[in-house]
Amino acid sequence: QLQASGGGLVQAGASLRLSCVGSGFTVQTYNMAWFRQAPGKEREFVATIRRNSNSVYYSHSANGRFTISRDNAKNAVYLQMYNLEPEDTGDYYCASTPRYVSDTKVDERDRYDYWGQGTLVTVSS
Repeated sequence: QLQASGGGLVQAGASLRLSCVGSGFTVQTYNMAWFRQAPGKEREFVATIRRNSNSVYYSHSANGRFTISRDNAKNAVYLQMYNLEPEDTGDYYCASTPRYVSDTKVDERDRYDYWGQGTLVTVSS
């Protein structure tokens, strides 16, 4: 099970940190990812952190502004977001899979087996 939290209403330029706590499995041994879905749009990839590794990948829009990290002691993954823009508004979902995911497919939703509920991020201009 994945429990996401940390969303909220912020102004453009603000920072926010999302949390995703895993239960029933060890987060370190799973590929963990964040996706987001803006109103009326498809769910899109934001960032991922590799299982048993600190290798990370980001979407173009997240690169340089967002940081994904993992705390093995807390069995959690975080998404630290800086300099938020109105375009970052949406529901943010935590996802995971124990399976191997190739570098070229980390952004594909069907590569992830488990999803948490969304946490809403709203960025006002």
